[in-house]
Amino acid sequence: MPSVSPKATRRPVVGIIGNAHMMNDRYEVHAAGHINSEAVAEVAGCVPLIVPADPRFVSVADLMAVCDGFLLTGGRPNVHPDEYGEPETPAHGAFDRGRDAITLPLIRACVESGQPFLGVCRGFQEVNVAMGGSLYPEIRDLPGRMNHRMPPDGTMEEVFAHRHVVTFTEGGVFHRLMGASAVMTNTLHGQGVARAGGRIVIDGLAPDGTPEALYVKDAPGFTLAVQWHPEWNAANDPVSRPLFTAFGDAVRAWAGQGKGR
Repeated sequence: MPSVSPKATRRPVVGIIGNAHMMNDRYEVHAAGHINSEAVAEVAGCVPLIVPADPRFVSVADLMAVCDGFLLTGGRPNVHPDEYGEPETPAHGAFDRGRDAITLPLIRACVESGQPFLGVCRGFQEVNVAMGGSLYPEIRDLPGRMNHRMPPDGTMEEVFAHRHVVTFTEGGVFHRLMGASAVMTNTLHGQGVARAGGRIVIDGLAPDGTPEALYVKDAPGFTLAVQWHPEWNAANDPVSRPLFTAFGDAVRAWAGQGKGR
């Protein structure tokens, strides 16, 4: 019986961008939610690999050589306003400058090379900033905007419950992917896109006009990003599943071209 090369049968690797946390108020860790790994493994069909997003430990070149694609996760820390030329204020909240130093150049490198990524919540905001855009520090303080933050109480099911409609551009990328011009999503974010970056196409909006879905125009690879959290119940949710399935297909296509490791 002929032997099978492990490389020929391996699943492609998705680097899941980790966030810096302090465990028990004294132990520093890099972590990513279990639901991110679950969505990558079970829906995208790839190997989830949590990335310590800190330039002391990894470089953009390292990550692009090891991983076939990237999931730019959500997280409590925000992109520092220095990255889009604005002063820091208390409204901007907590930061993770190590993550900024990795993800922003990583996004730009992936846009250039065609290596696929999927942005989620903070990751959505990172894609916009990486391409020259800016962020509002607090959406709910803007006239006419709803509160997009997570509910302060409740079960996980209640926190991640669908809370508003996202309407896509008719005939656009997300409309074609979802097979629908409007879908229901969860919402767990405080910040949001203010000025869209160069080549950023806003392809979906909340009822109050807040950008919720985007991609990079004329990029050679998969560059979709959403402001909501599709990793929650990704295997069963009719909006999340096609998004992660399409992402997995793009990662496999990249790996199949021999451009992965």
